[in-house]
Order: sequence, then C-alpha cells, then structure tokens
Amino acid sequence: MDAATVARLYALGRVGLGAALLAAPARLGRPWVGGVADEPGGQVVLRALGVRDVALGAVALHVADRPQVGPRWMVLCAAADAVDCGATLAARDRLPGRSLGVAALAGAGAGIGVWLWTALRG
Repeated sequence: MDAATVARLYALGRVGLGAALLAAPARLGRPWVGGVADEPGGQVVLRALGVRDVALGAVALHVADRPQVGPRWMVLCAAADAVDCGATLAARDRLPGRSLGVAALAGAGAGIGVWLWTALRG
C-alpha cells in the first residue's frame, strides 16, 4: 500500500471518529473521560473534538495527493493526536483505566501522521 493510500485511510478514519463523537459523544467519550461524558458540558467538549477531527480529516483527505500541502496536513493531524495522547497520559490517574487505550490509539495516530509527513514529502 502506498503512502497516499495510507494518507487517505488515515484521513477517513479521522472523519469517521469525529462523526461518531458528534453523533454519540457519551458512548464514545465514556471510556476516555469517564462519567463526565454523560454530562452536558462533557458532551459539548466531545462534540467540539468531533468537529475538529471531521474538519482535519476532510482537509487531509482532500490534499492527500498534493505533495506541496499533503504532508503538512498529515503532520498537523499528528500534532493533534500527540496532544490528545499527552493530555490523556498526564491525567491518567483521574481517568478510567480504559483511557490508556485511547492514549495508545492517539499515540499510534501521531506516529502514523509523522510517518506520512515524511513519506509524502518525497
């Protein structure tokens, strides 16, 4: 599988996850942030995160085949995932145990985004 195909799948995955957060913030957010996902304030934040991921993924999908901008969008997605991973790990003592799985997923996303940044540049 070539880097451009991986980039499109990476972007589509982000769009899908973002859309799922918009549609079911409590269900998807509970393993990550616990009971706060059931509260209106928690759902606001989870939906905002969902919109972020839909927007990042949609643009990344649109530019995946464009060597002048595609790599930059992949590293931007990687940065968002790295922050999600780091923030989750920093608060891990106050989050559900399953949040480590979310941190691992975000860390993997960050790694794939960095790999795509390098692979798509040249």
